Amino acid sequence: MRLRRGVGMRFRRAVAAVLGVGLGLAGAACGSSGATTPTPAVPAAPPGWILAWFDEFDGSGLPDPSKWGYEVGFVRNKELQYYTRARPENARLEGGMLVIESRKEAYETAAYTSASLHTKGKAEFLNGRIEVRAKLPTGRGMWPAIWMLGVNIDQVGWPTCGEIDIMENVGFDPNRIFGTVHTQAYNHVAGTAKGGNLAIAAPWESFHVYAVEWSTTEIVFFVDEQRYFTFQNENQGSAKWPFDRPHYLILNTAIGGSWGGQKGIDDTIFPQRFYIDYVRVLRRGV
Repeated sequence: MRLRRGVGMRFRRAVAAVLGVGLGLAGAACGSSGATTPTPAVPAAPPGWILAWFDEFDGSGLPDPSKWGYEVGFVRNKELQYYTRARPENARLEGGMLVIESRKEAYETAAYTSASLHTKGKAEFLNGRIEVRAKLPTGRGMWPAIWMLGVNIDQVGWPTCGEIDIMENVGFDPNRIFGTVHTQAYNHVAGTAKGGNLAIAAPWESFHVYAVEWSTTEIVFFVDEQRYFTFQNENQGSAKWPFDRPHYLILNTAIGGSWGGQKGIDDTIFPQRFYIDYVRVLRRGV
């Protein structure tokens, strides 16, 4: 994106140890959100991997506040949506999924609402496999994304903090998935961003797994295990590789903006829903 109860304390500590960073999974009680979230069954990790952090989005009500926070208002990129906080019309658990709903409605000073959920201050990740199974919204003006920012963004700013765009899609090019990295040396403002893309037929009609595998030497981008872009560590310092520091995850749908709005917005498409079945973070087994 240019500029995505019930885990016991023992598991939280294990997560931090597995990732080698402090996840900061400090939690508010889920009851304060109005959510009804059962203790989740831990999904099985594939061979060669260890599950480090996850959300299966079971239950109802709002997303788990111990895992997810919200961006609020007009945030970036000249986008036209107002991001709301803890508003079920825009973000809720439903049918075992997180639903991010984008709506055409007057709200605050905006004509559209949506949601942007993040793990900032709650969970941070360094290396491993980050995968999200999702079905995308679509239509001219839509801009859903699954992406990551360096946790030091408030200290060093963007793009010095680093950005990993696991999945982006724009409604005027609906059958194409984009994966991109942004760094101080490589970013879209300078016209030097590094990325790839993959044609996927109608990603709004079926679920796909969008993932990166991130190591000390490279970040590899996948859709449904199809590898389509690799960003290599050139070992030339943090201006080119800021990815030796923890990042947090963001899930959002933007409306309009500097990229998503290049062909305008079709107001007949709303509401649009971004369905997220799960988020899983894994690390290599030993």
